[in-house]
Parts: sequence; C-alpha cells; structure tokens
Amino acid sequence: MHKQRGQDPRVASPEPALRIFMRRLRQIMAEPSDGQARLDTIVRQVAGHMVADVCSIYLKRQDGSLELFATEGLNPAAKHITFMMRGEGLVGLCAHLAQPVNEPDAQNHPSFSYRPETGEEIYHSLLAVPVSRGGSDVLGVLVVQNRTERLYSDDDVEVLETTAMVLAEHLVSGDVAGVNSAAEFSRSRSHVVRGQPIADGLALGHVVIHESRIVVTELRSEQPAVEIERLETAVAELKATLDELLEQNDMAAAGEHREVFEAYRMFANDRGWLRRMKEAIQQGLTAEAGVARVQNDTRARMGAHKDTYLRERLKDLDELSDRLLRVLAGRKTGNGGAKALPADTVLVARTMGPADLLDYDRTRIKGLVIEDSGGQSHVAIVAKALGIAAVGQARGVMERVDSGDPIIVDAETGDVHIRPSSEIIASYADKARFRARKRRKYKLLKSVPPLTLDGQRIGLSINAGLLVDMPQIEAAGADGIGLFRTELQFMVAQALPRMERQTQFYREVMDLAGDRPITFRTLDVGGDKALPYLRHPAEENPALGWRAIRMALDRPGLLRTQIRALLRGAGARELRVMLPLITAVSEFDAARALIDRELELLDRRGGPLPKRVHVGVMFEVPSLLYQLDALMPRVDFVSVGSNDLLQYLFAADRNNERVASRYDRLSVVALRALKSVADAAGRHRTPISLCGEMAGSPVDAMALIGIGYRSFSMAPSNIGPVKSMVLGVDTADLAAHMAVMMATAEGSLREPLKAYAAAHNVEV
Repeated sequence: MHKQRGQDPRVASPEPALRIFMRRLRQIMAEPSDGQARLDTIVRQVAGHMVADVCSIYLKRQDGSLELFATEGLNPAAKHITFMMRGEGLVGLCAHLAQPVNEPDAQNHPSFSYRPETGEEIYHSLLAVPVSRGGSDVLGVLVVQNRTERLYSDDDVEVLETTAMVLAEHLVSGDVAGVNSAAEFSRSRSHVVRGQPIADGLALGHVVIHESRIVVTELRSEQPAVEIERLETAVAELKATLDELLEQNDMAAAGEHREVFEAYRMFANDRGWLRRMKEAIQQGLTAEAGVARVQNDTRARMGAHKDTYLRERLKDLDELSDRLLRVLAGRKTGNGGAKALPADTVLVARTMGPADLLDYDRTRIKGLVIEDSGGQSHVAIVAKALGIAAVGQARGVMERVDSGDPIIVDAETGDVHIRPSSEIIASYADKARFRARKRRKYKLLKSVPPLTLDGQRIGLSINAGLLVDMPQIEAAGADGIGLFRTELQFMVAQALPRMERQTQFYREVMDLAGDRPITFRTLDVGGDKALPYLRHPAEENPALGWRAIRMALDRPGLLRTQIRALLRGAGARELRVMLPLITAVSEFDAARALIDRELELLDRRGGPLPKRVHVGVMFEVPSLLYQLDALMPRVDFVSVGSNDLLQYLFAADRNNERVASRYDRLSVVALRALKSVADAAGRHRTPISLCGEMAGSPVDAMALIGIGYRSFSMAPSNIGPVKSMVLGVDTADLAAHMAVMMATAEGSLREPLKAYAAAHNVEV
C-alpha cells in the first residue's frame, strides 16, 4: 500500500518540483546556522517532500560505524546515542554495499537491527541510500520510513539519491560544519574525552584500534542442510576456543573473571540458542544470516530494558554472536596475533566482549577505552582481573584517534588524554608511580580488620546479584553481601523462574557465601526493569509507578513464591530478607504478614525452618523520614539506599546529566536526612547500614561514620580504599567535628570534609 499523496505536485510535474526542492536544500546549506541545525532542517524538508513518516541521516565514523545525527519521526533523544556497527542492520548494509536498500517490510528482513531507543518498531517500509563522494567514499546514509508496507518507486529512489548527493557535496566542502568528523577533529591536536571508569588503573601508551564486526551480505540459501552443518561446525569451534581461553594461566585461577567465562561458555552451550539459529536457517537463510537474525531477535526482546546490568549482559550476547560470525567467515578469533602490538598497547574500541580482550597478548595491553561499555560489563570484569586500566562510555573517542597515537587512560577520573602534551605525560608518570604504591597497600589490607583509631568496628560488605559475583566476597576481604539483587535472576530468564529453580539458586548463593551473611532484596522489578514475560502497563513516570513492593503486594503470588524459595533455600541457616520501595509502615506490615504466613505453612508441612528470619526494609523513599519511630520497632534492620533516597529528596535524576549536579550527596540537607535515619535506628537499637554509591566513596563514607553509620555495602573494588580511610579515623573526634559543621554550615560539606581528612591524615 502507498500512502495517499493528495495533491502532491510531483504527480503532475515531477522534474520542476524536484528542482524546486533541490534549490531549497541549497538555500538551507547556505543559511547562517550550525551544522546540526542544518541537518535537522534537511530531514524535515525531505520527510515533507516525500510524504514520509520518518527521515533520518546517519553519518559514518572513523571505525566504520554509523551514528544517527538527525531525524524527523524517530525519537529525537536517540540522536547521537544510536549507532550501527560496520555492516549492521539495513542502514549498515546500505553503507557497505554503497547501494540503495528498498524494503517494503524492513522488520522481517534478515539484516534488520532493532534499536529500542528510536521507537522505530511502528514503521515497516524503509528506503536507504548512501551519502557518497564520487560514488565510492560513503560518508553516511540517508533514510526514509513509513508506517505502511510499500515498495518505494524509482522516482522516490531518485529523489533520495539526489538529496544524498547534495548533502555529500556540502559535507565534503565543510559547509555543514560541526557534523563532519574529519573537519571537526584535528588529527594533530590534543583532546580529552571523558568517560566512566570501569576497571581501576592508569595507563600511558599508544593506540591500537579494535575492529571485529563481520558484514553479512549473503542472506538466502536453498540448501538448509548444508548451512546447518556449517553452523554446527562453527559452534563446535567457538566452544573449543572458549575452552582454550579458560585454560590460559591468567584465567585459570578462581575468581569473578573465571565465573564470567564459565557463564560465557554456558551461553555458547545453550541448546535454545542453537535451536533458534537452526530454525532461522530452515526458513531459507544462510548460517550467517541465521546467527544475525537470532542476535537481532534477542536484542529486540531484551534491548528495551533500561537496567544497566541487563543491557551489559545483552552486549555480551552480541559479542558471542559476532564471534560466531567470525568463525563462519573463516577469520581467526584472535586479533592480537595478527599484528605486532606495541609493548604499551591501549586498545580503543566501539564495543568489545571479554573473549575479544583475551584474544590479544595481555602482557602488552596496558589500557582499554570503549565507547559504550559500563562498569557491570563482562569485559570490565575481565579487565579488572588482568589489571588493565579501562574507561567505558567514552563517547566520540573513535573519531579522535588514529592507530599509534600516544594516549593516557585515567581510570580513576574517567579522563582519556589523546596526544597529550609533554607536561601532561610527566604529571601522569608521577601519578602512576604513586598509584602503584597504593595498590600494594590495599592488597596488604585485605586481612586487616576494619577498625577505627578508637576501636569502632565498621562493617564492609559488597553488592551482588548473580553467582558470578560470589567469589568477590573472598577476593575483596568483605564481611558478606549487604545487597543481593534477586531481580537479576528474573531479568536474564526467558520465562518466570519456577520455585524449584529459585530455591536451587538461593541455596547455591548461600552455600558459596559460607558463614558470611547475605541480605536478599526481594523482587525489585517494574519501572525501567520490566520483565518481558509479565504484563506491565505503560506509565508516564515508571520510576514513581507500579514497581517493587507495590507490584509484589498487588500480585502476592509472585512474592509468596519467592519467599517460599528463599525459606527453602536457606534450610536451617539464618535468612535476611529486605523489602524495597516501602513508603508506609502499613506496606511493611502487609509484606511481613505474608512472610509470616509462608513460615507457618512451611512449619505445618514439616519442612526445615531457617534458624532465624530477619526482615528489614530498604530505606529509599523520603516519606519514611516522617514515620521513623513507627517503623524502627517493627523491622529487624534497615538498609539505606542513598541513590534513590537522595534523588527523590532533591527531585533530580542522578542519571540525567543536566540535573544530576543539582545536589551534592554531602550537602547539609542530605546529611541531615541521613542522620535522622541513623538517630532513629540508634534510639530503637535497630541495626542500620547503607548500600548506595556513597558507601564506596571514602570521603562520603567518612561523613557517614561521623553521623552514626557503622555498616556499608559497596562494589568490591571500593573495599580497599574505604578500609584505608576507616583505619585512620577517630569516630568520636569526627562526630564532634561533623556536628559543628552541620549546625553552622550551608551547602556542601565536601571541601571542609576533605580539609578535615588532610589535617588528620585520613586517606580519602
């Protein structure tokens, strides 16, 4: 079906209308505005002229990926955060072939690559043409889309190709300044890219650019038996290479990194993955296209989740599929052996999986910079195990570097210095020597009890969520797990885990922890952590909507099943259960009654009862600040979730760069709120801890000790720095100093607290 064009002037006189349209485009190019504004105007003009629901411009980056620069019709927030890797999706296919792609039902094409942030699932037809210079050098891709299924006409293709030629002319000439990476970034000047530290360390070295994407061009096959045999052979080779990686010396030792690869190997051995790929081949696809189809289906199923942890797991699945595609293409999975690496290699990549990292000679890798990986990614875990300084979320780094460039990776601040000056290099060389001394110190502190100068014992635990996290208790010298996120087990599953599977999982977690305590947070889903197999209503503000304990109390069967599994998994051991997002005492009472009912039921049935069941709350909603004396006598413990508590207190999303700086965690207002919770817990002798980001920052944790907190849960890598701070603190003196500051100061206490630490030789 074609969309009705009404009185479209092209119907009567297409050539004059096209000339008028081209003249308008050239006028837009000549207008005094920045490059982004010009592109935004162009897509609106093209969409209107072609009666298209969507028009988008993707521009090519140095690594061959395509970045969404402008769009009319797709979600505008997707600009500059949506990328297509080399040859990925129909957009990438168009760039790779340097030919138009005209698909009436794009979503069912084997090369279609779903991007949930764009909102493009409602559009079916797609026409993409390359933006090229002289017909060969592809600079980007120009795309139109419509809701209805339609094969675009030859006239449509001609209009879009002509538009692309005009666009290319101005990109090359520099008239669209600010969007052409070649014009924007000098290859000789210094640059600083700011990202997110994902594996602590500091590296000074030279750039090696990582590229791993295989372009799938052969899509159809009439010999499914042959393609299935090719797939099975490739999967067997993939498994063998993963086994070899696990046998290497630096992966052989027990630890979180080995658990990562055990889980990675488990994905490779998943029968469902292989079955889905075979089913795709039976539908007439090649082995490569079958892998790509299943890869895209998985992305579509999981990609809508905003949960950082789950999105990082999706990247690992993507990398495993890419690795299988390289095997099918006959390429060696090892990159490092293909070319000699500098002795001080810093890998720079758009994206990378843990196996890709191990393909390189680790003795020569000092640092890693990735554009889109976060701290919970598997590649980050392996980088930590190998002692490689790594920075993720380094947007734009691929546009600024060439192989061989000198580079500094500061994985403490997240700064990446490209072609740094001699003064910067000298400064970081001194910093590297200082950090080496600190690392040796933290390692020696592993078995040292976290006692303050005046003998106060500070509890230091870690946050976890999967079995792969468990070895970090011992590795970090932690007291236990202060926050175990049970929802992660549900989010990585394709269907609701049955009670038997949940029971087995909780039993394994407690077995691995031994005598160390674990606090299990009950299912915290909903909001941005929707489960694909549970119906969830669309909400305008999901963070404040139907989630966590609210969903559990409205669907008590879900919570009762989880509590039953936790009770059975605990056996005769003590069990600690924490309820999330409690906003009123009545909610806690209702959940506690449900837990007590399950205990009674288990007792009547003769099952082994836990030695004791501790039921507490995660204190993360400001309304509880006005119910403290009613709440504290009811609960067995309280764990403050400072991340949510403070963002709700200040009405500022900590993940929104525009408002995250609107408050400081060490402001007087924030500390007074946190102190009121600690004071109430003290009055009622209720154990209290804190498990937000504040716990892992030495200066923040010092302030919390000063207002009465004695127990924290944090990322494993933060245990050493926080323990070092604890060993230098006198709690009585600090508390007196904090009381004076909070009574007399306004605004943030961060700098005064740093000054106090410096004056008292406390390492923060």
